[in-house]
Amino acid sequence: MSNTAFTPFACRGLTLPNRFVMAPMTRSHSPDGVPGPDVAAYYARRAAADVGLIVTEGTVVDRGGASNDTKVPHFHGKASLAGWQEVVRQVKAEGGKIAPQLWHQGMVRKPGTGNFPDAPSDSPSGVTHTGKQVASSPSDEEVADMVSSFARSAGYAKALGFDAIEIHGAHGYLIDQFFWEVMNRREGKYGGGLQDRATFAADVIKECRNAVGDDMPIILRFSQWKQQDYGARLAETPEELKAFLSVFVEAGVDILHCSQRRFWEPEFEGSDLNLAGWAKKLTCLPTITVGSVGLSSDFIGALTKGESSQTASLDDLFTRLDKGEFDLVAVGRALLQDPEWVSKVKGGQFDQLQDYDAKALASLS
Repeated sequence: MSNTAFTPFACRGLTLPNRFVMAPMTRSHSPDGVPGPDVAAYYARRAAADVGLIVTEGTVVDRGGASNDTKVPHFHGKASLAGWQEVVRQVKAEGGKIAPQLWHQGMVRKPGTGNFPDAPSDSPSGVTHTGKQVASSPSDEEVADMVSSFARSAGYAKALGFDAIEIHGAHGYLIDQFFWEVMNRREGKYGGGLQDRATFAADVIKECRNAVGDDMPIILRFSQWKQQDYGARLAETPEELKAFLSVFVEAGVDILHCSQRRFWEPEFEGSDLNLAGWAKKLTCLPTITVGSVGLSSDFIGALTKGESSQTASLDDLFTRLDKGEFDLVAVGRALLQDPEWVSKVKGGQFDQLQDYDAKALASLS
């Protein structure tokens, strides 16, 4: 058992009882973008079972082209915000802490889909991941509103009593598309080298800070890999990663959520440090590791092929956590499969942890 996993963690106005975070996982259970009683109960069950911090599924900001799915929850609009208010109430009643993940899909969303099918799909420059120009580059005013849309939702989160916010800047969605040279061909602001392209997210962080104040942590989730290209890399060396992350440090981000498909894989040759380990070393900020925690295979197979995954030892995870390689551990499918996962780990009931059954996903709650 880890010496660190069940010790408190504090950041700005947030104190967690342990180091386990519920990773954001899209479920498409919110018709018309409105989270209902079942969604509130889903999160409350995990809060009641020792999850330190819940990061919600991706919740979309108020740009018409932000989502391709009418059942993905919104983080704007009277009905959707009322639904999230009930989520917060039930999570708090169980003693839990919760942060919404603020999301915009960008060009992953195909035109004509989602709750606003007539809206265009936002992008940095109208270029796909294959380098094909399919739309005109958005104006500076349009891009400025993309930035502000995150801040508007951040303000709603503050008003509803959430404990932190997470900005989704990973996996080939809008913010990550600004990071990615293949898709960001802008000239002038937000275009150019990697640090220049990172300033889009930096401005999102700054505007969100203005919306939430000084006592609410801001988490940024980022990744090297993209759903469009699993082998994609923004930074090929630690020096490049440091330069990239320094933009967010200067902007005032509090925690870096470092997404890998498999947390145990080293990020650069010559070191066993994973992405979260390198991010912490280079920035001195707290980091969250994520990627197949407690399971034997990554989530890509579960998503694309409906593959299940067996439980796996937590020994390596605990060793890394105890050494201080990272500060927090995000758990996805294992916690989706079993709401009691953290409680079982806390009690040393490792023999009771469940395999992940992808075919049963639809019935999990």
